[in-house]
Amino acid sequence: MVGTLHLPQLSIAKYSHTATMARDAPPSPMNDYLLPGQPVQSPRASSGTYVRDGITRSSLVGALSGERVVPVTAGRAQPPSPGAIVIGTITRLSPLQATMSITVVDSVPLPHGEEFTGVIRSQDVRSTEKDKVKIADCFRGGDVVRGSVISLGDSRSYYVSTTKNDLGVIFATSEAGATMDPISWLEMRCPKTGQIEKRKCAKPTNIP
Repeated sequence: MVGTLHLPQLSIAKYSHTATMARDAPPSPMNDYLLPGQPVQSPRASSGTYVRDGITRSSLVGALSGERVVPVTAGRAQPPSPGAIVIGTITRLSPLQATMSITVVDSVPLPHGEEFTGVIRSQDVRSTEKDKVKIADCFRGGDVVRGSVISLGDSRSYYVSTTKNDLGVIFATSEAGATMDPISWLEMRCPKTGQIEKRKCAKPTNIP
């Protein structure tokens, strides 16, 4: 069963085990996925969303569509293997590591409730000056991060690396509640206040 959120010119399709791909439509690209906490262009909240600081946000992993909802095949909760590219949300920080809830594995969203836990250790954040890494300067709670699985940690927990240029924070909200823009691999700017915050950013496509 596919739970659907209908919005003006926008829909969010919640992934489930029985969802199937529409025969006449291609799969939605990775850029069309919404993760929990990301803004939704809607003036009001509805099923699958919530409002925080006046901004409507997604409360689930979903797919955007134009005039209609394109059902997609749900990903089974297959354990990520070393080298798998994962996307998830930072849930906890400590001086030595950041913990993330993995919701996408190799471009396949996981069913709700079957997320994995990823651990980004300070030595796995970047490839240079590893001894100078401060976790609080690289990630914040709620950040959406793209990483690469290194190895199994413990049961349903995986060590994740963000050392490559294309890995790191891909979505973050500023202290003012705005979606920030990356300006370098270690900084993002709030478009509302102009304030710069530190992050370990995935390399933006518009920065050489």
